[in-house]
Amino acid sequence: MSPTEMISQENYEPGICKIDPWLKPFAPAIKRRLESYKKWVKEINQNEGGYDKFSRGYERFGLNVLPNGDIIYREWAPNAVAASLIGEFKGECIDRLPAWIKRVTQDLNVSLAYDAIFWNPPQKYQWKNNSPKKPTSLRIYEAHVGISTNEGRVGTYNEFTDNVLKRIKDLGYNAIQLMAIMEHAYYASFGYQVTSFFGVSSRYGTPEELMRLIDTAHGMGLYVLLDVVHSHACKNVLDGLNMFDGSDHCYFHEGGKGRHDLWDSRLFNYGHWEVLRFLLSNLRFFMEEYRFDGFRFDGVTSMMYHHHGIGTGFSGGYHEYFGDTVDEGGVVYLMLANDMLHKLYPRIITVSEDVSGMPGLCLPVEEGGIGFDYRLAMAIPDMWIKLLKEQRDDDWDMGNICWTLTNRRHMEKTIAYAESHDQALVGDKTLAFWLMDKEMYTHMSDMTPLTPIIDRGLALHKMIRLLTHGLGGEGYLNFEGNEFGHPEWLDFPRAGNNNSFHYARRQWNVVDDDLLRYKYLNEFDKAMQHLEEQYGWVSSPQAYISLKHNENKLVAFERGNLLWIFNFHPTQSFADYKIGTEWAGKYSIALNTDRKIFGGHDRIDESISYHSQPHEWDGRKNYIQVYIPCRVALVLSHC
Repeated sequence: MSPTEMISQENYEPGICKIDPWLKPFAPAIKRRLESYKKWVKEINQNEGGYDKFSRGYERFGLNVLPNGDIIYREWAPNAVAASLIGEFKGECIDRLPAWIKRVTQDLNVSLAYDAIFWNPPQKYQWKNNSPKKPTSLRIYEAHVGISTNEGRVGTYNEFTDNVLKRIKDLGYNAIQLMAIMEHAYYASFGYQVTSFFGVSSRYGTPEELMRLIDTAHGMGLYVLLDVVHSHACKNVLDGLNMFDGSDHCYFHEGGKGRHDLWDSRLFNYGHWEVLRFLLSNLRFFMEEYRFDGFRFDGVTSMMYHHHGIGTGFSGGYHEYFGDTVDEGGVVYLMLANDMLHKLYPRIITVSEDVSGMPGLCLPVEEGGIGFDYRLAMAIPDMWIKLLKEQRDDDWDMGNICWTLTNRRHMEKTIAYAESHDQALVGDKTLAFWLMDKEMYTHMSDMTPLTPIIDRGLALHKMIRLLTHGLGGEGYLNFEGNEFGHPEWLDFPRAGNNNSFHYARRQWNVVDDDLLRYKYLNEFDKAMQHLEEQYGWVSSPQAYISLKHNENKLVAFERGNLLWIFNFHPTQSFADYKIGTEWAGKYSIALNTDRKIFGGHDRIDESISYHSQPHEWDGRKNYIQVYIPCRVALVLSHC
């Protein structure tokens, strides 16, 4: 390197530091990450011919068919003394499943362990639909194939295709996030203890049936994201990667560094060449073979820090993101993964599950970021649960609620959600359960009186989701069933519940029953998603909040060419209330949570138009006057 090049390197400032000047003191650490990433890219280009060839390891490793029809098997197992292919033709021995195997099955009548299957059907799946256009406003429906049935059993890919996709499309979502697809021996792990990374779960059906699901979704205009688990692996030996070549450090770190104490699982060595090949090829495999449109990366916090987030609270101080606690190997792997995916598939979407608030997580790699498109707003559901659990409605602080909903990094897109699968699991409660609890069992029928608890529950369930949708991010997520206030929790069959499937299902029957009040919440969610499709607020700039009135429990803001008004007061309605707006003109109601079809009381005459007055109010150039009943939200369009 010439002296001139050395000086330019020293003076180089990553783009992320220009976006956020507070990062300038940490520029050396950011540059070190970038240099490590560039070194890997250079070596991959020189030694493997670039990302394209390097990430096709699944075409070389494992069981593959050659053009002449021969079957060849390759494996990376550096510490193995000898290796042989065994099957029904071999006698008894200690065995491992191939690391790159694409199909494994389980016969519980014989063993808990899985058997590897050479999957090579004579008739390949014939794709019918092209992938849809990348959505500008991302509305994700998070789903689990196995629980997507009314019955107490494991649901199938075909049932999801035939019965659930049409529900998702009708509701107005434009993306599906599929959980628990990567093969996992323990069903109750929710898919997060992966045993075979290239296998799709056989308990739901065949690979071709998953392909049909994705193909059908594409035909409906739906993006399909895979919940990918590269943060850790199941510690199983017989049907997992653990001790694959007889050592504890084939794919993982050696000793305690290679073990996650909280998850009781193994941790990848992201700094090893063959581990990188395995993981990057795993992403490529799902894009090429199954035509997924992107990934939600699970457990990113664990990947980026040596402490894995265990017993650690993040204050937001920048020293927490660039000090000795950061696992540079994990960070650089994520940079490589995002860089590879976006270069090979420009229309891809990647989403990060990170609780730490890492700066630059959703900025381009070349700017010093980690390269994700979106991050999950994990603080939002925690806020709502905390409010419902610990505070009276009268004590809700409108300013704090709005701050939590809008507290996100500049130029880094966020997916907002009021609740996800985490809140649905046994041991926690969904919003509907926190709001209505045991009365959901006795008073969700229209044939029963509308009690104060149910009335409050229906109203706040709608308002919480609408406010989160409107203020919380540049995308929105919902876990299946929560849109209609699904009764009861989610609990997979396990020893602690006598292996019951009773709670490992979705009770679609309750929302389809016209006598039950779940239909009101479902209709509201549908109207909310379709209104977003029309106005595109989540892809609009962040909202301007003109009103946060703590005593009156009112919030008002402008976003997506819409004026939003929320009255969270439990009892007080307001007539002729002045709401500031920057836009002059006539306003009409686009969405009203108090409509009868949404389980409301129809207290607002929607035939009325609202005309602005050219006088400053709440820092805006104009104002309108509205009637806003208690526990009601209005969304107004103007012309």
